[in-house]
Amino acid sequence: MRQWWLLAWTIACFGMGLLTGVLRLSHWPHAAEIGVAIVLAAVVLLAFGWWSDIRRQRRLQRWRERRLKIVCIGGGTGLSTILRGLKEYDVDLTAVVTVADDGGSSGRLRHDFAMPPPGDIRNCLVALADTEPLLERLLQFRFPAGEGLEGHSFGNLFLAAMTHIMGDFESAIRETSRVLAVRGKVLPAVREDVRLRAYLEDGRVVEGESRIPEAGGRIERLELVPAHLEPLPDVIAAIESADAIVVGPGSLYTSVLPNLLVPGIAEAIASSRACKIYICNVMTQRGETDDLSASSHVRVIYRHVGRRLFDYVLVNAAPLPEEALRRYQEQQSYPVRVDMEELHKLGLKVIARDFIHYATYARHDSRKVAEQIVSLLGYERDTKHATR
Repeated sequence: MRQWWLLAWTIACFGMGLLTGVLRLSHWPHAAEIGVAIVLAAVVLLAFGWWSDIRRQRRLQRWRERRLKIVCIGGGTGLSTILRGLKEYDVDLTAVVTVADDGGSSGRLRHDFAMPPPGDIRNCLVALADTEPLLERLLQFRFPAGEGLEGHSFGNLFLAAMTHIMGDFESAIRETSRVLAVRGKVLPAVREDVRLRAYLEDGRVVEGESRIPEAGGRIERLELVPAHLEPLPDVIAAIESADAIVVGPGSLYTSVLPNLLVPGIAEAIASSRACKIYICNVMTQRGETDDLSASSHVRVIYRHVGRRLFDYVLVNAAPLPEEALRRYQEQQSYPVRVDMEELHKLGLKVIARDFIHYATYARHDSRKVAEQIVSLLGYERDTKHATR
């Protein structure tokens, strides 16, 4: 824009020079008349530039005022943690949740009522709910005993009852979201009954989300059963209109990949113009990501989906307390090694800082991660539109 104004003022000065006689050009017999025409042309150019600049500023202001649309993809406690932080900002949130869980309360309800597993969905609904603390405790309450009730959470049973009343799982989620005043949308990745099948390097084939980490072998390849699945149209629509797509944190093979392996989802992410962010796990997970570095996590995803997906990767750069490291070592879990050079080779912009909150276990700090994502989006948004 500065170049535009400079050009217009240069033309105006040239015209004024001809008009006032400061520039004496003997081969221009009508220099004054030409000067008037040039000055008028410069005025028109200046007016047009001023008008264009005002329009551009108004467009940028409207863009800044529009609510950011963020799609978070994953499962387990990792996804709900990120949602808790992001819901504190004035953003339009959509959570895309894996429905491959077959263990615990979710697995039992899945088997008994032929419904998708509600556990991860419940966690996300609670994370986004604008409810009293007592209601949140009620939904997360797990029955310690009782015939047929032991191990079930009240929230899972509530979703099972809503599915029976409403007739389908999607409607149950939608109505539960309304009851809980959920800030955003929670969507299952698929409608169909989905199972995970893992092919291990030693030749074994393990089926079932709960059995894969217990198999005790390195995973060579993961697939969904059945293979021919249809993603929810609302999921694809949310990805296509997103300003940001956040994948992870969460168990690489049993929370993150089950979403990305649904036909159409990885393709929609790859073709989206959104800012695409991968949040790498803090610790390795026994039976899934033993010895995997941060770049290895990304390479596993790229190998399975057959394409590059991410622009940024968020990695933890803070050390864990010695007490925490000893507790994790007893479980054969270790901090994920951040190999910066390899991450850069993958074309990723790396954001490394203290992202953890440590109590009994090291978890991502929902506030720090959300702050980083929103800050990053503000930078990306202004950069893209300042050049238009």
